[in-house]
Amino acid sequence: MSFSPEFREQMVELFLSYQGQKNLSQVARENGIGAETLRNWVKKYQEANPVEDKPLTISERARLEQLERENQELRLEREFLGKATAFFAKKYR
Repeated sequence: MSFSPEFREQMVELFLSYQGQKNLSQVARENGIGAETLRNWVKKYQEANPVEDKPLTISERARLEQLERENQELRLEREFLGKATAFFAKKYR
């Protein structure tokens, strides 16, 4: 069965409008098309129209910087503990 480009576009837009309310299978079943067919249409649409992430807010950026600092500190602590463990393992043999 062949579907017009307009119909495909309408089905993709319908599915995307239900995001979180109905799953892909439900939308496909309700409109008389196969779930895999709709899945392929949605995938092609998303590849052709990638969604750009919103820029971070000031508070999100500050939180990200804080988490990056904590991550660096934890890496340094882990490295230190690994060296200390090796030192004491060697010393008490």
